[in-house]
Amino acid sequence: MRAPARHNGPVLFDVIQRVVPPLAKAVWRPRVLGIEHVPRTGGVLLASNHLSFFDSVVIPVVAPRNVAFLAKSDYFNGHGVRGALQRAWFEGLGMLPVDRDDTAAAIESLDTALEVLGRGEAFGIYPEGSRSRDGRLYRGRTGVAHLALTAGVPVVPVGLQGTERIQPVGSTYPKLAKVTVRFGAPLDFTGRADGVPPGRARREVTDEIMAAIQALSGQEAAGVYNERAADT
Repeated sequence: MRAPARHNGPVLFDVIQRVVPPLAKAVWRPRVLGIEHVPRTGGVLLASNHLSFFDSVVIPVVAPRNVAFLAKSDYFNGHGVRGALQRAWFEGLGMLPVDRDDTAAAIESLDTALEVLGRGEAFGIYPEGSRSRDGRLYRGRTGVAHLALTAGVPVVPVGLQGTERIQPVGSTYPKLAKVTVRFGAPLDFTGRADGVPPGRARREVTDEIMAAIQALSGQEAAGVYNERAADT
């Protein structure tokens, strides 16, 4: 996807889009498997486990097409030169601002995702809701199924390993770490909601997506929902 409005000007935006992916690949040298499973065109959901803030950097860097993610609106509200650079960084990676403390805004974020998918673009989502702080895979929330069933797009499961070591909780700067990104075969849920109560259909589809993610990430299933930490 092309990022939203370029608040910081096209030059800075283009520089980030051109420089960040090859630089990140050169520094972290991520191992990428199953890249052929990501459709090159058309709306698609990339549903991933969530271990680190850097997940939303790693996936767009290695994916064969632009991927939009939601990010805390705080990242876009800085002032001065630092604020401008930070906004350009996140916009250059295709991230879209959302106020996660506003319930109405969180609901509207699903509409934003549907707009992205409706334009035939790629949207990244973490069904767990927030990152895992203990390495386990938490139960998926059904927003991912709502998007897949409403937009009628395939879901590519993604399994990440090692991203939590790039910038552990409490560290100031990113570290070198071995990272693996596995893309699974697209899941097609066409017709899955036919004749099935909507809530049940969303739950079944979400559980199927989470099972595919677990097969790729190798994580232990927590069996419960994850609660968002203040710094997530």
